[in-house]
Amino acid sequence: MSLFAAAEAARADAAQPLAARMRPRTLEEFAGQSHLLGEGKLLRRMLAADRVGSVILFGPPGTGKTTLARLIAKHSKAHFESLNAAAIGVKEVRAVLNSAADRLSAVGARTVLFLDEIHRFSRSQQDVLLPDVEAGRVTLVGATTANPYFALVGPLLSRSTIFELKPLTNDEIVAVLERALRDRDRGLADAGVTVEPAALRFLAEICEGDARRALTGLEVAVRSVRAPDEPGRATVTLADAEESVQRKSLHHDAAGDEHYDVISAFIKSMRGSDPDATIYWLARMLNAGEDPRFLARRIVICAAEDVGNADPQALVLAQSAAAALEFVGMPEGRIPLAQAAVYVATAPKSNASYKAIDAALEEVRTKRILPVPPHLKDPRSGGSRQEPAKGRYLYPHNYPGGRIEQDYLPEPRTFYEPTGRGADRPDR
Repeated sequence: MSLFAAAEAARADAAQPLAARMRPRTLEEFAGQSHLLGEGKLLRRMLAADRVGSVILFGPPGTGKTTLARLIAKHSKAHFESLNAAAIGVKEVRAVLNSAADRLSAVGARTVLFLDEIHRFSRSQQDVLLPDVEAGRVTLVGATTANPYFALVGPLLSRSTIFELKPLTNDEIVAVLERALRDRDRGLADAGVTVEPAALRFLAEICEGDARRALTGLEVAVRSVRAPDEPGRATVTLADAEESVQRKSLHHDAAGDEHYDVISAFIKSMRGSDPDATIYWLARMLNAGEDPRFLARRIVICAAEDVGNADPQALVLAQSAAAALEFVGMPEGRIPLAQAAVYVATAPKSNASYKAIDAALEEVRTKRILPVPPHLKDPRSGGSRQEPAKGRYLYPHNYPGGRIEQDYLPEPRTFYEPTGRGADRPDR
């Protein structure tokens, strides 16, 4: 019967998609997350010392949360139980917890309970885990795409170490794909197919840091490029890769002219008050895999440089959009980015503040430095006490309108010249 069982298991493994077959079996095969698993990093040290307690892994799909949970169990030589919070209730969780307690008392074997989508559990369901987690009868590894500080109850968070997994970089994704192409046991080395570097780079860019998506696209491209019994060695081209994911490649080299041309068009469209062009260039860059945080920074800069005090809320909204992007991530982050970009594009424009600071900096760098007028000096400073009195400081709030004319520079200068557009008025 063991021979039949082994054959059945082999057939089941062969039927799995490439992403499942290529799941890393060791930490050395694990791609990305060097901030957690690099030499000397916390999780690596915890694994080396076999002192991994309950942890919560959060991050976008395809970053290795399930794989890391399995590796933690393997490294700890613990029994592994996997549940999905979206498909089970308290009854199933209690059964696993009871089995873990029995296993620990009977043979001293620890249990790692991997609870995927743990944020789907209600607060009362999460409370069921607390006694066993606190007593150490089970090591909980929770996985979530939601921010655990908002999705999980405080007592569970306080008993767990929180690790944030980052999207894989393009280079890391390409390395995962190349390993799958070289692997004969689990990968595609026997498919008789060569994959163009441009196709690999496209799959890495289009998957948005999700290794599972990239491997799925690679498998579709390789399996569909020719029939299995067709003689010769075929090549997967960029066009084949595009067709495999039903997305075309946008030529947007992050280090080339196209990158600078498109971001320039985006900035100039916002400055030129064209919301439709602004949205188009924003969409093109997002679709091409541009870093959304880079785009958020450009919107913030444009809000200050080109809108300025004509509408001070533009900078507030742009900064809020940048914070919202960090909070919700992508793809939802495109929405606050679009809102801020359109607001900046349609706002009244003034570059008076931008011109003022550049003019003042130029004067400071190239001309004689102006001394601080005596009546503006800190009265506690030694220099102020030694100088003869040359007038006293007039406190503006003591005068009508909260303003009073007095010299704030020893020689007159004009740097700020309001445009009169929007709220950027000289009478403000």
